[in-house]
Amino acid sequence: MRNALPTPAEMEKAAYGKDASYDGIFYVCVRTTGIFCRPSCSARKPNKKNVVYHATVRDCLLDGYRPCKRCRPLAVGAEDTTWLAPLLSAVERDPARRLTDTDLTAMGISPHRARRYFTRNFDMSFQAYHRARRMGLALASLRNGEDCTAVAYDHSYESLSGFRDAFKKTFGAPPGRSGDVQCIQTTRLDTPIGPMVAGATEDGVCLLEFADRRALQRELTFLRQRLRAAFLPGRNEHLDILRTQLAEYFDGRRTSFTVPLITPGTLFQQTVWENLRRIPFGKTLSYSKLATQIGRPGAQRAVGRANGDNRIAILIPCHRVVRDDGTLCGYGGGLWRKKFLLDLEEKVSRAVSSEGVRSRPIFGVAP
Repeated sequence: MRNALPTPAEMEKAAYGKDASYDGIFYVCVRTTGIFCRPSCSARKPNKKNVVYHATVRDCLLDGYRPCKRCRPLAVGAEDTTWLAPLLSAVERDPARRLTDTDLTAMGISPHRARRYFTRNFDMSFQAYHRARRMGLALASLRNGEDCTAVAYDHSYESLSGFRDAFKKTFGAPPGRSGDVQCIQTTRLDTPIGPMVAGATEDGVCLLEFADRRALQRELTFLRQRLRAAFLPGRNEHLDILRTQLAEYFDGRRTSFTVPLITPGTLFQQTVWENLRRIPFGKTLSYSKLATQIGRPGAQRAVGRANGDNRIAILIPCHRVVRDDGTLCGYGGGLWRKKFLLDLEEKVSRAVSSEGVRSRPIFGVAP
């Protein structure tokens, strides 16, 4: 359902009064400059006849406007999370401690806010996040050779049988087979085109997907079964590299990625994905030409399906594949995102051609 806008008179009053309370409620688009701003933007407001109001960043982008470098509207809507760092620090200081709603309230944190935030960003409650984190640390202890009974009690399990049951439920194997367990560390990454879910094993990144994509749950299930791995919130070196490189990409300062990728799939899918990675930055290729390139002329529909099965967006650039006439189609994250990515790469390519390596972000703000 589309966001409801305030009345035109209300938006006009807020925009020309630079009312910050309306930031994130609507955006001000300026026809003469092609930019969109927060209502509170400190820049001089243009003639009213040159102003258009939109409810979301997506609508602004689809209408051809780019974000203002002064007021940084892409950052609008980010929830105040000053409470989050102390909470996560409390978890890391004493992972075995069970933090209840009473404990959160004593820390000055609303249990409702914590529940809402963790459900939206991690697809689990805070308590479930805490349990998953505790179980991940227990796995690390077992792999370091610590005794199973000691690990169970050190991580706040009241009985060895309870720990074994919880461990098997999480990892699909008993603690005695901890060496066979593989974990996919997952995290949330904010980008100018919406939050993304990233996942990585010890060997590399296996998931980078838009959080609102309908196929996300199917992809998670496939990876869990194919890699025989459990998803746990956390981070590793591959996710840290991915976060940095993705920010540089959206800033217009990176045209390729070096983080290792894990891409389980059929031989045909692997071939398609490998050839996707060969499409030059800032260029596109048609489905039919890609099919011919892999030695399967006429198999553009199969190529399209393989594109749709890609679980690592942007790094495996399925957004660079278009129809024969150059029009856009078939992107799981939505055509507006495909257009955004192609426009970004085109702008960066032109800038690199004329200026060499960029030293400043193309949009003026990191995601």
